[in-house]
Amino acid sequence: MEAADPASDSAVTPGNDPVAGGDGPPADEPPRTGGGGSGGGPAPKPKKPRSFWKELPILIGIALVLALLIKTFLVQAFSIPSASMENTLKEGDRVLVDKLTPWFGSEPERGEVVVFHDPDNWLAGEATADPNAFQTVLSWIGLMPSAEEKDLIKRVIGVGGDTVACKGTGPLTVNGKALNEPYVYPGNTPCSQDDQGGQFTVKVPKGFIWVMGDHRQNSRDSRYNQSDKNHGMVPVDQVVGRAVVKAWPITRWGTLPVPDTFDQDGLSAQSAGSAALTVAPQGLALVGAVPVVLWRRRRTEGSAAR
Repeated sequence: MEAADPASDSAVTPGNDPVAGGDGPPADEPPRTGGGGSGGGPAPKPKKPRSFWKELPILIGIALVLALLIKTFLVQAFSIPSASMENTLKEGDRVLVDKLTPWFGSEPERGEVVVFHDPDNWLAGEATADPNAFQTVLSWIGLMPSAEEKDLIKRVIGVGGDTVACKGTGPLTVNGKALNEPYVYPGNTPCSQDDQGGQFTVKVPKGFIWVMGDHRQNSRDSRYNQSDKNHGMVPVDQVVGRAVVKAWPITRWGTLPVPDTFDQDGLSAQSAGSAALTVAPQGLALVGAVPVVLWRRRRTEGSAAR
């Protein structure tokens, strides 16, 4: 009897026999180790994250760009330099001014507190601040008011088409309607009895506004600039925006709403055109929302059909 070949009894595991077409490595080839690549090479090393100090300049750059965009198109901080708007605003207060709504066609309305560029040398003789380099940078990005910009802040009393008048000590009237003005500085009269501008009757042209300070006896406003090229009026295109919030100091924080006296019936001498300007931002928002609503509705209907 022939002796049995021990190799003939060995079990063959599928995939391990190179002759049978298995996919394992040949016997004389060491097994492959590791490697996620198709060629079986070593795996690429993960990228080392940047250090905080390398990321910091990028973050600062992004923050500066965002701050500049916000200052230019949305909100800017302004400092109150005088007592002309007391007690509504006191010297040293910081206010936030809305610069967005004018981009949508909205114009100043009666009763609003607005910031505007000097229309015709109203600030002649006023002292000019001399900021240091740090303050200049902060003003450039909108965290501090600019010393180079000559801006004023007053309350809008009349808009295009209005007749504003003041006789004796008051009251101040707009289109024949007397204004109850609780915001006027305590002890002041609505009108000043002087020949320099305290007594007046003016018709506000289209595209202009008539402004007055709340501290009536301490404000060189439209009344006292009637000899300039605009006859004391402020062109609407010189308005920076509406002051909406007293932001600093924190103890003075508060909003700056339009007083109720400007909502009385019969005050407006304008047609529906002014109302269209008021609702323009809301109308644009509604138009912008319509495509979104339609898109969501189609997507919902498509999901239901599936």
